Amino acid sequence: MAMLKRVGLFLLVNLMVMATISITFTILTTVFGVQIPTGYTGLLMFCAFFGFSGSFISLMMSKWMAKRMMGVQVIDPATRDPELKWIVDTTYAMARKANLPKMPEVGIFESPEMNAFATGPSKSNSLVAVSTGLMRQMTKEEVEGVIGHEVAHIANGDMVTLTLIQGVVNTFVMFLARVVAGLIANSGSDREEGRGGGFMYFMLVMAFDIAFGILASVIVNYFSRVREFRADAGAARFAGRDKMISGLRRLQAQYPQIAADNGSAATMKISAKSSGFMKLFSTHPPLEERIKRLQQMRMSSV
Repeated sequence: MAMLKRVGLFLLVNLMVMATISITFTILTTVFGVQIPTGYTGLLMFCAFFGFSGSFISLMMSKWMAKRMMGVQVIDPATRDPELKWIVDTTYAMARKANLPKMPEVGIFESPEMNAFATGPSKSNSLVAVSTGLMRQMTKEEVEGVIGHEVAHIANGDMVTLTLIQGVVNTFVMFLARVVAGLIANSGSDREEGRGGGFMYFMLVMAFDIAFGILASVIVNYFSRVREFRADAGAARFAGRDKMISGLRRLQAQYPQIAADNGSAATMKISAKSSGFMKLFSTHPPLEERIKRLQQMRMSSV
């Protein structure tokens, strides 16, 4: 669970919410005979409503779920613990540089891995959390780079952007699953059951929801990788380019074998490979590519 980060956590919550909505939607239409507007246009409208509803429910739950699933302990800004006070002050300093309308909640969670994430439904309602492993294994300068990266996610509105993208993806996953399932269920010997009816249709919808959902995750993960580059650039502005590069190199040095075996570092879901099929399912670009992009940034932009 500790390897879940901002995108992974959101996708997990969205998957659970959409599974519930999809099953409820299918039962209402197939078992109880609830009617939707006729034609594909009506179906698409219903799928858009449920698809975006699921995505926005996931967004609204994101901070609460992060605290529960990751065991995040929110730090009291008035704490007298010097290390915890430093985390809060550093995050607030980055937030002021990013012109956030309200300071994010700052938390820490127990994990031996170097991990951090930012989440929340808006720039005025956000959370930045770091792991105990991050604090133990990174220098303060490297931690500053990581915190700057997470604050940049908030400043860039990445959670809202991801929500809108996920809403579109949910819509077409639900729509295509029901169209294809209906075509199959209404063919041949199943024709007499009517459009979209019967147990076969129900099972096909569930199967296609899963299959199309997996394929659609490629789209969401692509946009996630793009936003990671933007967050790196933000960290370079808020904390300093060298600190962000140093933090990435620390991760690169800490997890070489894990990265070589699995294609991604267990911490922060950072991809270690620049090619291959599994890259499509990675939420983060390869470390080397991220470092190279930072090194190529013009000094004036940093």
